[in-house]
Amino acid sequence: MFDILKNRHNQLVELVAQCPEDKRNLVPEGFKNSIHWHIGHVLAVTEFHVFDLSEFAPNKRLPASYQYFFAYGTKPEDWQGELPAWDVLIEQLRKQPNEIRELLEGKLDIPVKENFLKAETYGELIVSTVLHAAEHIGFVSAMLKALK
Repeated sequence: MFDILKNRHNQLVELVAQCPEDKRNLVPEGFKNSIHWHIGHVLAVTEFHVFDLSEFAPNKRLPASYQYFFAYGTKPEDWQGELPAWDVLIEQLRKQPNEIRELLEGKLDIPVKENFLKAETYGELIVSTVLHAAEHIGFVSAMLKALK
C-alpha cells in the first residue's frame, strides 16, 4: 500500500513537470483551480487524512498555512499572502510517502477514530489518500491539455 501511495505521488510529480512555469498558476476555463493548487492540495489533504484523522496529529510536518491555501473548498482566487513555492511543494510531495511509511508501517490494521471518510483503520485512510491523489492526477492531466 505504501508503494502505491508513493507511485501516485511520483506520477503527479512527473505530470506537473510538464506544466510550463508561466502556466502553473493559471486557472483554465471550466476549472476551479490551478495546477499549483492541485499539488499543494494533494500534499495538504494527504497529511490531513493520515495525521488529523488519526492519533498521529503531533507528527504533522507541513506548515499550518497549507490548510489555508490548499484544504478542501479553497481556491486560488481567495488566496492572500505568500504562496508556498512550487519547488518546495514538489520536494515535500516526493518525501511524504516515505514519512508516512516510517510512521505507519506495521500499523495498517489498527483502528482509527470515527471520521468523515468512514475509514476504520490506518490502511483505509491511506487507501483514501491514494484514491484522492488519483482523482487529482486526472484533473491535472485534463488541465495540461486545456493550457496548451
